[in-house]
Amino acid sequence: MITENKELKKLNTLGLKAKARWFAQPADVASIKRVLSDTRFKGMPILVTGSGSNLLYSKDFNGLLIRPDITSITVTGEDKNSVYLRAGAGVNWDTFVAYCVDRGWGGVENLSHIPGCVGASPVQNIGAYGSEVADSVVSVEFIDLETHKESSLSNDECRFGYRDSIFKRELKSKTIITYVTFCLSKYPVINANYADVAAELSGLKEPGLYDVRKAIIDIRKRKLPDPEVIGNAGSFFKNPVVPEDMAFKLKNENSSLKVFSAQSGFSKIPAAWLIEQCGFKGKRFGNVGVHPNQALVLVAYEGATGEELINLAHSIQKSVLDKFSIEIEPEVNII
Repeated sequence: MITENKELKKLNTLGLKAKARWFAQPADVASIKRVLSDTRFKGMPILVTGSGSNLLYSKDFNGLLIRPDITSITVTGEDKNSVYLRAGAGVNWDTFVAYCVDRGWGGVENLSHIPGCVGASPVQNIGAYGSEVADSVVSVEFIDLETHKESSLSNDECRFGYRDSIFKRELKSKTIITYVTFCLSKYPVINANYADVAAELSGLKEPGLYDVRKAIIDIRKRKLPDPEVIGNAGSFFKNPVVPEDMAFKLKNENSSLKVFSAQSGFSKIPAAWLIEQCGFKGKRFGNVGVHPNQALVLVAYEGATGEELINLAHSIQKSVLDKFSIEIEPEVNII
């Protein structure tokens, strides 16, 4: 079904008012191709979205917004140690995690309670608490927006990096992801390397997948606001990766700073710490603000506009750059 002048307030977790000139929610590959072939949309800009958990609408979208609604999960193969699952792009991400944990299959439990859909997960290589989706992805299937041809990329071909993939670079705005195939372990190894997770599990002798999932959900609920209560897009900024010597010089000057290893010669610094040091945590500016429990989360109160959020983001970026000579980049997509 194709809708004209679709209101998007309930289709983005920031709760910003915006409209799409045209909106389609195709439930299978054939339907996606029919929408793409519709002559009404020839030459029109196309935006592909899932749950809208990583979008900031600065204005109405004068084009075709496609929200794939492929919601199947299929076991496509298994061996002694692993099971392979092919999940549709429209499957709610946390529903998929629960599906795996319920069956004792490990690999994505540390990514519990992350908003969004399966189709969006490889785009920015979602990650949390020592895990990334790239650790479990086997392949990603998609349709080319120009040729309408179906293709697939292997894990290596996706060129995953920290909050990054080929879908954010060379293939940005050129594809619709339809399915993602994952490899899960039948003999999962519990990853409790993060201090918060370890503390949450400290009373358990042999924690299992359910315990890890519950611990992470509890942590995230304490730290992050519910989009149903107050508009937000989760982490607004990426954690910056800086040269190792710069990170450790900063740590030596600030005992409260935690530094994490990244690729060789580089370290990752928590953007939340940088923002907090600049005095933004818990502050409100008109109809927008910074969450009091997590400085990485910008919130949109009732009546907020995309422009207000963008202005706040720019102020934060400038303050961090002025104080620490570090650039922080938005994780959300600004439309």
